[in-house]
This record gives sequence, C-alpha cells and structure tokens, in this order.
Amino acid sequence: MKIISYNVNGIRSALSKGLADFLQSSNADVFCLQETKALESQVETYLIEVAGFKHRYWVSAEKKGYSGVALFSKKKPDYVEFGFGNPIYDNEGRIIRADFGSTSVISVYIPSGSSGETRQAFKMVWLDFFLDYINQLKAQRPNLIICGDYNICHYPIDIHDPKGNKDSSGFLPEEREWLTRFVESGFTDSFRSLHPEPHNYSWWSYRANARNNNKGWRIDYCMVANSLQSQIKEAGIMPNEKHSDHCPVWVHMG
Repeated sequence: MKIISYNVNGIRSALSKGLADFLQSSNADVFCLQETKALESQVETYLIEVAGFKHRYWVSAEKKGYSGVALFSKKKPDYVEFGFGNPIYDNEGRIIRADFGSTSVISVYIPSGSSGETRQAFKMVWLDFFLDYINQLKAQRPNLIICGDYNICHYPIDIHDPKGNKDSSGFLPEEREWLTRFVESGFTDSFRSLHPEPHNYSWWSYRANARNNNKGWRIDYCMVANSLQSQIKEAGIMPNEKHSDHCPVWVHMG
C-alpha cells in the first residue's frame, strides 16, 4: 500500500494547478488530504475519479473556506469514521479514518497556533485531546498510519533556522515535547527512520523566495504504528510538486 499525504491549501486551487495529473501519475493507493477548504459539492470530483480514486470521503469545517480533510482510495475501505465524534472539535473538520483490513489510515490536520495566543492555547489543548483519542483508538485498532499536517517541526534538523524560530509556533519546546510523547506512545516517523539527512522540508513560506532557497519546515508526517514498522518499505518527500505551499509526503508499506 502506498499512501500519500498532502496539505493542498485549498483543493480547488490545487486542482487548477494540475493536482489531478499528479493524482493520476502518483501510483498511490490512498491519498490523505488536509486543508481542503471546500465542500465536496464545490469540487470537480470527476477529475479525481478519472485519476482512479473511486472512493472519496470528506470532512469539512463549518466555517466556509477553512480547514477540512479528505481521504481518497482506489480500494473501498471496510469502514470510514468521520471526525472524532466530539462536536467541540469536529466543527473544524480535522480528522477522517479509513479501515483496510487490520490497518487504519488516518488523515489529520492539526491546528496551527501561528495566528496568536488564543489559537496557540487551543492547539495545545487539542494536542492533548488528540493523543488521548489515539491512545483509546489503539485499543481497538492498533495498526494505525496517521498521515497529515502536524504543524510541528520535531527536531532542529526539521527546520531551516532553528535558532531564529525557537519562539515560533510550530517549533516551541512544548509542541516538540508533545510530538516526542506522541512518537514514544508507539509510532515511527516513517521518513526520518529511513532518511537521517538534513534539508528535507514539506512546507515553505510564500515570503522571501523561501521555497526556491529551500528555507522550509518539515511539518507533514506519515506516522506508522510500531506494530507495522517492519512493513515500511520506503518513505519520501516530493518538493518538486508545487500545487500548494506544502508538498506531498508518502510512505510505501509492504
């Protein structure tokens, strides 16, 4: 199973930049999208179906043009779970899960705290809720692959300027400590487990020609439950795909 995760920063915009062609050529079995910013009814879904993804599932935010996740699959899942089942958190459309046999694939969009103290505080509460949710889910579905935009750089190697960003949301000590706890709860960062080299990022600011200068952040992950770690064949980042300010990340499970 090859899984690609992509924060498209608006699926309608990404489709106008050739996302459907990428879907078709990607050779993926499952596509996890974040920040779709659209209802399914607003999207030319035939472009996605032509690319081979006949099974498409959406969770949108109540606020129009905001957040939202989706999961596209060539094979029909056995079961799909929409949201957390908690209205406090589900109005922002941040999680969807599809079960394929004993394996579950999750597309998640963790909140950003970059807009100010209120959202940063919300992010930290959300992170604790999410970890509790995953710990409970693991009791029923231990073989989890959690893909998405985590909005956190884990280590200095994951950000182009760790000293200059030490006080920036997305690289705060408490966020990084949370991500350490998340990994230690039973997950493998699939990309970093195979690629220890620096200068690999998945998001770049639109400012100051950051992408061309590769001044980026690695905030998108395919986290694989340790029970599946031996099945990780390869993982990668695709910086040359430019339908968004993020790029796709992927894991190939054997």
